Amino acid sequence: MVRSRWCKSAAIAAGAFALAACASQSDVDHAQSTANQALQQAQSANQIAQQAAQTAQGAAASANRGAMPSR
Repeated sequence: MVRSRWCKSAAIAAGAFALAACASQSDVDHAQSTANQALQQAQSANQIAQQAAQTAQGAAASANRGAMPSR
């Protein structure tokens, strides 16, 4: 199992090295810019999701306080 993971990691590293050897600086810059934009969007989405979760928790707590006890 460990050897299999090592082989996969080695193959991925070799593939990345091969691609990097063929990529121009412009390609690398564009890929980095795209990755930076994706990271910013993911961070923004995460912040919005956290706010939505807090709002939902507040609504659930409020609903629980207003619920009538069952008989």
